[in-house]
Amino acid sequence: MKHHFDKRLLNIIIIIFLSFATFAWTFWIFHKPFEVYVVLWVILTRIVASSLIFQDYSLSWSKATQKTFLIKSFVYMCAFVVYMPFFYTKLPISFFLSELFFYLFIMNFFMYLYYLLINKSKIKKDKTLVIYGAGKAGLKLEEEYRNSKYKIQYFVDDDENLQKRSIDGIKIVSKEKLKELIKKDKKPDLLVIAMPSAKPQRIISVHKEIDNYFKEVKILPSLEKILSNELFTKQLKHISVEDLLARHPQDLDKKAIASFLKDKKVLVTGAGGSIGSEICRQCLKYGVNKLYLIERSEYNLYTIKEELESAKIKSYMCSVLDADMLDKIISQCRPDIIIHAAAYKHVPLVEENIAAGIENNILGTKNCIDLAIKHKVKKFILISTDKAVRPTNVMGATKRICELYASNVDSKDTEIAAVRFGNVLGSSGSVIPKFRKQIEAGGPITVTHPEITRYFMLIPEACELVLQAGAVANGGELFILDMGKPVLIADLAKNMIKLSGKSGIKIKFTGLRPGEKLYEELLINQSDAKTKYNSIMVAENTFFDIDKLNRQIEELLKTDDKLKLLKEIIPEFTHNTSKEIK
Repeated sequence: MKHHFDKRLLNIIIIIFLSFATFAWTFWIFHKPFEVYVVLWVILTRIVASSLIFQDYSLSWSKATQKTFLIKSFVYMCAFVVYMPFFYTKLPISFFLSELFFYLFIMNFFMYLYYLLINKSKIKKDKTLVIYGAGKAGLKLEEEYRNSKYKIQYFVDDDENLQKRSIDGIKIVSKEKLKELIKKDKKPDLLVIAMPSAKPQRIISVHKEIDNYFKEVKILPSLEKILSNELFTKQLKHISVEDLLARHPQDLDKKAIASFLKDKKVLVTGAGGSIGSEICRQCLKYGVNKLYLIERSEYNLYTIKEELESAKIKSYMCSVLDADMLDKIISQCRPDIIIHAAAYKHVPLVEENIAAGIENNILGTKNCIDLAIKHKVKKFILISTDKAVRPTNVMGATKRICELYASNVDSKDTEIAAVRFGNVLGSSGSVIPKFRKQIEAGGPITVTHPEITRYFMLIPEACELVLQAGAVANGGELFILDMGKPVLIADLAKNMIKLSGKSGIKIKFTGLRPGEKLYEELLINQSDAKTKYNSIMVAENTFFDIDKLNRQIEELLKTDDKLKLLKEIIPEFTHNTSKEIK
């Protein structure tokens, strides 16, 4: 309280002293006699406005920003509006405007001088910083970094007009000029990419081109992810492998997804898995009426249910192999849409457990499709995989049989479609979490083959495109998501090592595992058709006698030689376990 009183008293003293000084100067310039009562009234008005009404004395001079100067100016301009009408007949308006200008100039000058002296003595700027982007985000960052240990060396911007200017004495340079300047000097400590409205591809391009010129690189998140009430410096993050590999499809149609899901009853199998859980999040985001979760893992079901915490959710601990329980659930829930994400997806594990993989993936899918048809569910969406194309492993072969069943079964009133895509970033059992653990342990990172490639997509992006495909499905389609360009896994490992900041981590090549391809395919042939979205294509339908397929599935579940029958059902299945599967 005493500190508060001291600041108010100091503020009053400053107003009195400064007002007398500026009025004395103004009376002298205008050749007018000094009129004490005018000055006293103005001082009184300023004290009331500043100390009683707006209380701007509480503003810190040592942490002043442009906003501080604007608030101070506003307070005294309000006082001007109050006292001016009383004296404009005695003295010209230009007199009072001149005095106000002198007053604000001197006050802000001393405030800025105090700010510089205090902060210069407090902070030792022993680190160097470059900000990429001289727009609003870059300016805000520059303002926030003023009171930090970082000295801003340059702004970088692609706009040639901006490159001729500077901000607070800091040069704005081009990318090429920056490289030249850094080569002549030592590496700056930090690069901040401040382009929140730029497309991800642009950020990736900038990072790739100048990453090696800096000790550390951080980015400001996209505009939709920026928290408006937080400092930008608090929201900066290191570039992750997800940032480098993310596709961000440009034709994402949120209106189509919303119309597909809004006020619908949706049932998701495998709701606790990587894909299933994200489908559940998206369903709630797009306004479903009810969301039914089916998951065999108690822990996974508990985790997603606790995370979502919605009254719209009803969860069932059930395996897709339990047809009787599934029948009861679908009968009670009467869903409009079923999204089937439950499956065994880990290639080496399914190779070791062939019978379990066949039963879970094929019979589980068949149960769900048959019951959807029985209960007249309007739409059924099957999540498939790129490994179903010319499969070389049991997991891929089982998913191909699921695709054949989905596209050839007599669906009656149910529109059934399958959606095929590649690897998703960060899913359970995927390569990225595995590499992260290996890096944390100090290496080595194990890669099966120097030339192995994979398609990647962020889980939310993949799931939104699955739902978008569901929105345009009429039944019988096999949709294929555009996964962009395949990624060399060895390069992915190198990037992850680099982004981790750890040195000395080696990459060890272990040889292809049973059933593993050097590369995955998404398309079966060149006759695949496009939808109205570039990111979603439709594969040509493969006719298969459904009665024959049913008999073969039944036999497959019973026979001991499952691989032989898998090859009969899918002639293109080559279960090659050698170390050089192309």
